[in-house]
Amino acid sequence: MAKIKRETLRKRIEKDLRNQLSEKKIVGNHYEDLVQDYLSLWDLKCNLIEDIETNGIKVTGMHGPKSNPSINDLHKTNDRMLKILDALSLEASPEEKNSPSKPKRSAKDLV
Repeated sequence: MAKIKRETLRKRIEKDLRNQLSEKKIVGNHYEDLVQDYLSLWDLKCNLIEDIETNGIKVTGMHGPKSNPSINDLHKTNDRMLKILDALSLEASPEEKNSPSKPKRSAKDLV
């Protein structure tokens, strides 16, 4: 079921990015390719978040617990996504009013 939601959100993000390109009269195959790169990174970001939620922030290493490598990869992926948006002169969409809000998380949730 989560897969269906993810695809729907992915399609909405793609549509929004394409609409922003169109409104700014930005055209070209290389821009379309960058949108696809952004969406691929979005897929990766979702997988990294899922890994962190499944395995936690610490994983078993050769010499004991270590930081989950997905955390560092998530930061790098988010950074790259923002750079693509900047290269396209686009911005992240504002949150839709009808979408359910994420629960607020705190350090207390980690215990």
